[in-house]
Amino acid sequence: MLSSREMAINFLYSFVVTVSTMTVAVNAQTFAPLQFAGLNIAGFDFGCGTDGTCIISEVVPPVYQLSGVDGLGQMQHFVNDDGYNVFRLPVGWQYLTYNQPTSVLNETQFSNYNMLVSDCLSTGAHCEIDIHNYARYDGEIIGQGGPSNEVFAELWYNIASYWQNETNVIFGVMNEPHDIPNITTWAESVQASGAITQMILLPGNNYTSAETFVSSGSAEALGMVRNPDGTFTNLIMDVHKYLDYDNSGTHAPCVTNNIEDSWYPLSTWLRANGRQALNTETGGGNVDSCVGYISQQIGYQAAQSDVILGYLGWSAGSFATDYVLSEVPYYNGTGWNDTLLVSMAMSPMTNMLVASVL
Repeated sequence: MLSSREMAINFLYSFVVTVSTMTVAVNAQTFAPLQFAGLNIAGFDFGCGTDGTCIISEVVPPVYQLSGVDGLGQMQHFVNDDGYNVFRLPVGWQYLTYNQPTSVLNETQFSNYNMLVSDCLSTGAHCEIDIHNYARYDGEIIGQGGPSNEVFAELWYNIASYWQNETNVIFGVMNEPHDIPNITTWAESVQASGAITQMILLPGNNYTSAETFVSSGSAEALGMVRNPDGTFTNLIMDVHKYLDYDNSGTHAPCVTNNIEDSWYPLSTWLRANGRQALNTETGGGNVDSCVGYISQQIGYQAAQSDVILGYLGWSAGSFATDYVLSEVPYYNGTGWNDTLLVSMAMSPMTNMLVASVL
């Protein structure tokens, strides 16, 4: 039997989704479920800072054989019990090349990371390869004083070649570029990373914030990135947005649903330009305010599903369960228990707004 608190949260969830969806549905071309919902499975990115340095000794692989963290078990639970269908797998550039600022993948390091990718693919979900370096290597910006576009392109060629026949692999060009002096030059670096048959995610400046994606010029610049045949098929805008007061994703309380300042202007631009976006990082604390606001945000995204493909929570994987934005499920010996935010708002089985459960 549900407690009064759980019934109140359920009522709040139903109310905000209904109201937000009805309010904004007129802005969408047609209503359809979101294509994707998932989580980040972090650990191979541990030790990476926003300056593009990565201390690889701090990595905690979410692979049981390497660290004791059961990333596979988490992903199987999320797919089978929650209906999630995509996972983002962050990794530091330095980890893959064993601290060499080159494009050459270290065989042992890459094999370790591939264990996680293989675990992910075994669940039937889509799996995003995410280079978690903030458009930098050891403080120097790619193509603007740091590694050349040619080195960056070859890095991605080496990575993409390994999974070129895996249709469920998604390529996330770079995590959260920021303070980029020339966004047009950054777009050229993204173009250099190459376009292939799988989905490629294009990140903008200012930590690829959904709020400033258009106003910063990121949308316009990245809109010029094309496939070799001149099309932009499978070239998807990569956006992040948190719900705490400073959009940092470092505080438990949520204070906004981001609709007016972020999702409305972004979806308007996407629709006007025939483009789509995927929200690859979002989340909040396991508190009632986040259950309400996240539910509103997802409801709005679902009403804009012609241009917003879905959302991924930050984060599960190797984080401790007391991490402020933890979405790590707890294994009780016989099964997995989800966090409050996942169970009451973000799980597709709860919100019923994702194609995987309909």
